Amino acid sequence: MNSGMETTIAGVTLKNPVTTASGTFGSGREYGELIDLNRLGAITVKGVSEEAWRGNPVPRVAETQDGLLNSIGLQNAGAKHFIENDIPFLRQYDTKIIVNICGHTLAQYCSVAEKFADCDIDLLELNISCPNVEEGGLSFGTNPHIVERIVGAVRHYAKQPLIVKLSPEVSDITEIAKAAVSGGADAISLINTLRGMKIDIHKRKPVLANRIGGYSGPGIMPVALRMVYEVCHSVDVPVIGMGGISTYEDALEFIMAGAKAVAVGTANFHNPYATVEIIDGIWRYMKENKISSLEEIRGCID
Repeated sequence: MNSGMETTIAGVTLKNPVTTASGTFGSGREYGELIDLNRLGAITVKGVSEEAWRGNPVPRVAETQDGLLNSIGLQNAGAKHFIENDIPFLRQYDTKIIVNICGHTLAQYCSVAEKFADCDIDLLELNISCPNVEEGGLSFGTNPHIVERIVGAVRHYAKQPLIVKLSPEVSDITEIAKAAVSGGADAISLINTLRGMKIDIHKRKPVLANRIGGYSGPGIMPVALRMVYEVCHSVDVPVIGMGGISTYEDALEFIMAGAKAVAVGTANFHNPYATVEIIDGIWRYMKENKISSLEEIRGCID
């Protein structure tokens, strides 16, 4: 594949700029039966917590006209299970491993980062959209002071480069991004889902058991693209763009907005070949337009 597709995130070189969005690809086992995982620049795995989380009650997924609502609740088997089972599986493939970590308290975040400190993974992605139990259930990621504090604390325990994943549920995304960088973030990823709701008019009740879920898919792309553009112009660390990316054209929009890499999420559910199709599409675009490196077009929008 064209070496001009290589990109570097906090000192880690990806063969191409395409990874997966956490929570949409598991650890790659199921998708590996359909696509060659070696093709991906990186695999970003489903969120991992210190101990196993059961997740939210069902139903917890609902389709919408332009995307998907989910209220999975970050269900996972915990760090110990992931370290023993998923890292050996992923290391069979020539791709980078990005582990998304989550917690309900500052202590939980620090503990899970510490558990991964000596593991054979490439990058950590800190999900600061989790409910902050210590602050009354609000997301960690909506307060710049809390963002800076939690990133700084996790940075102390993390040995891998630290990506901080931002919530779009804020008035000024650049303020949050700057706080994350001040705390020690090596890179930024955005956006996480937007909160949404769907009602069954026949049952006259919310479709999701939790009533409200995270909205993702093509409908959020213009919002995501705007926020990625703003963050790329406000901080000096690499940015991974995500939110509604379904095609190579979508991915190129994020790259032109300044993103170093892109993550494909909801598109994987209706098209399990989306990631490799996007990689191939970017490569064709480069050939057709005589682009030798993505750096020639990255951030070309002032």
